[in-house]
Amino acid sequence: MRILVVEDDPAIAEAVVGALRLAGHEVDHTERGEPVVRSIEKDHYDVAVLDLGLPGVDGMTVLRDLRAAKQSVPVLVLTARDAIEDRVRGLEEGADDYMVKPFALPEVIARINALHRRWLATRGDRLVNGPLVLELASRRATLSGAALDLPTREWQVLECLLRRLEKVVSKEEINAALARDAEVLSDNAVEVYVSRLRAKLDQSGIRIRTVRGFGYLLESAA
Repeated sequence: MRILVVEDDPAIAEAVVGALRLAGHEVDHTERGEPVVRSIEKDHYDVAVLDLGLPGVDGMTVLRDLRAAKQSVPVLVLTARDAIEDRVRGLEEGADDYMVKPFALPEVIARINALHRRWLATRGDRLVNGPLVLELASRRATLSGAALDLPTREWQVLECLLRRLEKVVSKEEINAALARDAEVLSDNAVEVYVSRLRAKLDQSGIRIRTVRGFGYLLESAA
């Protein structure tokens, strides 16, 4: 998953971000609430972890603004505010789960995984770039409304690129997304899957650009 952690306490942020990355997730972190709505509108996140006691714009306002902007990303509130009225207000403002500090990191990770599973099951998560649609829950891909045949490895590469639309994704990141157990693929294998995807997307005008020395970039559809 790609997760956004919004936490101004350096020690807590370091612990949460480190644990999530160790669990295999891609994590971004911000100390303030102001950029959260804009970041979630611009970049795909699977879950947001949100403190309420933030400097500037507080977490309750962030929650309210997120839901007013029709952003459905699951939100786990992680806060020191343990009063019942705070819990109730947080859930009413749009939080999907609420945990009080101090907390156990394994429980935080378990709750994030549960939130993501529920969200996929109830909302039919999808990634879209113009005529290209990946429906993650059903593992169905369409291009201009027609079914797009994607073997597992090609699906994984395309999902990885779609989640980072208009951003460079390294071969190492793609390799990590493809790896199963201890298996590690060669750069040449990644190149083969990208080549196959290019051939399938060519007529739609969607381009996968090679950024030499860095990786690949999936361009937004015109």
